[in-house]
Amino acid sequence: MIATPNVMAQAGRDPALLKLAREAALPGLAESFATVLARFDDVLFDRASNAGASQLLFLDGMRELRRRREEIAAGFRAHLSLAWDALERGQPLSAETVLAGQVEGGLSLVPEHVLESRLAVRNFAVVLLRDWKPVLARLDRRLGWIAGGLELNADTNPISPEHIGVAIHEAFADCELAPEVRLVLIKLCERDLHGPIGKRYEKLDEQLAAAGVMPQMSAPRKPAPRPPTPRNELDELVDALDPEAQARGDDGSAPAWARRFADRWAASRGRMQSAQAAYQEAGEADAMNNNQGMLLEALHELLQQTRHVREDATSAASVAVGQQRPLSQREMMSVLSLLQATPSATLRAAIGEDGESLAQRLKSEVLSGATQLGVDPAQARLDPQDEDAIDLVGMLFDVMLDERDLEGRSRELIGRLVVPFVKVAMLDRRMFVQKTHPARKLLNSLAEACEGNTGESQAERVLMGKVEEIIERLVAEFNENLAIFLTLEEEFRDFLTQHRRRIEIAERRAAETQRGQEKLEVARTRAASELEWRVEDQHLPQAINEFLRQPWQHHLTLAVLREGDDGAAVSEALALADGLLEEVSEARRHVVGKPWLQAWQPVLRKVFASVGVHADAATTAIDALHDTLQAIAESRPELERALPELPQVVLPAPPAADAGGVELEGKVDVTDFDNADADRFRGMEIGSWLDFVDKDGKVQAGKLSWVSPISSRLLFVNRRGVRFCVASPEELAVMVRLGRLRPHIDDGAFDSAMQGVIDRLDTKGATVH
Repeated sequence: MIATPNVMAQAGRDPALLKLAREAALPGLAESFATVLARFDDVLFDRASNAGASQLLFLDGMRELRRRREEIAAGFRAHLSLAWDALERGQPLSAETVLAGQVEGGLSLVPEHVLESRLAVRNFAVVLLRDWKPVLARLDRRLGWIAGGLELNADTNPISPEHIGVAIHEAFADCELAPEVRLVLIKLCERDLHGPIGKRYEKLDEQLAAAGVMPQMSAPRKPAPRPPTPRNELDELVDALDPEAQARGDDGSAPAWARRFADRWAASRGRMQSAQAAYQEAGEADAMNNNQGMLLEALHELLQQTRHVREDATSAASVAVGQQRPLSQREMMSVLSLLQATPSATLRAAIGEDGESLAQRLKSEVLSGATQLGVDPAQARLDPQDEDAIDLVGMLFDVMLDERDLEGRSRELIGRLVVPFVKVAMLDRRMFVQKTHPARKLLNSLAEACEGNTGESQAERVLMGKVEEIIERLVAEFNENLAIFLTLEEEFRDFLTQHRRRIEIAERRAAETQRGQEKLEVARTRAASELEWRVEDQHLPQAINEFLRQPWQHHLTLAVLREGDDGAAVSEALALADGLLEEVSEARRHVVGKPWLQAWQPVLRKVFASVGVHADAATTAIDALHDTLQAIAESRPELERALPELPQVVLPAPPAADAGGVELEGKVDVTDFDNADADRFRGMEIGSWLDFVDKDGKVQAGKLSWVSPISSRLLFVNRRGVRFCVASPEELAVMVRLGRLRPHIDDGAFDSAMQGVIDRLDTKGATVH
């Protein structure tokens, strides 16, 4: 228990309280880690029995864990002690800096297994930060207060989840573990340490408060639970679209299009009471089917109301409506199977164009294709329900192809699914209202894989190859058995699981590259400012000027990049510049006989070495500087020498804000934005998604992957973990004002497209009325 007779009135470093807080926190955290660590070898043994080909890897990991358990526990304790020591010195340690490893040069790539481990412990930290946010915020303030009024955060609090994650990374760093075993161990830490660590946070917070450390900042009382919101008939109807929603406790988990549609239907038809009665009188499954049927009936009515507005009076379907008999389902399936195997040139053209209606083209192709079955198109028409199926699927794919980032090969592959999905709609109309339907789940996964995929990287090409394989098999094997969708969806989902792991690595590389670029820009700016204030308004000899502006400035940039602003190499480089300029001043005072640059020879050689000039070449360059100073002292400018030609050393280009290809036409006032929008972006959590809209209305989803601690810019990556937008909160707020940025609703491609279909039908319905 922490106890102190003195209640502090203001922030001030209190060594006694710091020591007591350390003794209350670190041993307990180390004990929690050691406790769960002792169980991990048994877990690995159990995993090995079900690991298949990876069995030996888990058994080896189990033996390594038993052999080095004490070293692992010591490594965990060592990092937390290191972080606390830094706090006591008044120089809090950055967890991110330690985890990044301060690789030489700042831009080097690290081994993939190390990158995966870093990513895993960062995810571990995110979970703890999210679940213990209030108590951690109080600990940041209390510990910062007794450390001398420091401002601590998740990155610098020595016992924060970020530092515990680093401690876990360091603990396993030297172990000979297969990557998959290492990741399992970190995941086990996340599972087993979550509760114990949270309890230790709460206990330390209470002890500090009791010791008089900011006692006014007490833990907030938990709010009383809200009474459940009464469910109405509309909720019952919408639940039909997701039978698992009530069990999960989701609020409004059904798609937005369905809720709007159910509301519209209820208002216009007045039949909710019958739906509720059916739900009470029948079993749950029967009621669900009844409600889904009512939604489908409402869709049918809306399609009928808007058909003559949507279609040209001379379309093939309209002409056919008045003919003698509808095509039977067997005839429809036969025609669609022919189109599925060999789509016509006109249908392929409609898929590739933005203007033509796929539904119209499909109906024309079906009636034309009936001739191959011996049916006279003049004597046939489409059954109304079949026409509904074609309309809905055609419009669904129209919206998807229009609004999603599907171009080239991606567009062509998704377009090949149109005919198979018409067949599904005819065989099982529940596809439109059942979120778990395997056909729509497969479409969601394939659209996710294709969206924005240009095949530029090897990973993108591999993913597109798998998409093509799945679609080829669907087209070749789908007759009237819907089981093929379940089989292919499970296979593709397993593939995507592995692919997403590679995406996480690509995403981390994007963040580390951006971080390195920004550090480089900071170093470049520091070197330029140090040079300019030294040489401002000075007319320097050519050799001196070239030396300072080329090799010296480059050397200083690298020194700042590697060691930070106050590193030894930085101080050494600055001293060299000051010393060289002082010798220029002495030469201008005609000091004769001085051994020019003798004191600076070792540092000069380091500077020239940084640009690839060594040995005799460096001696020649230094001699040129020496002779120039001698010539100035003797007032003989003809003896001044130029530096020999130096190798061209080019550092990576500095980072620039970009907006993911979103071009803002005309003159844009970058100061015209809503501050509330900018504030929301500043507080946005890592992992959040936004929709970026380009000038053609194409939408690309972007995930917030990293926020720069240097510039506060936000890095967004696409679905393949590739950077496509880096912008400040203010720039993002401007994009909101211009309609180029909006919240992302992750309903999947199918539900999003259905929302677009309902929007278009609503517009047409308004025209009708």
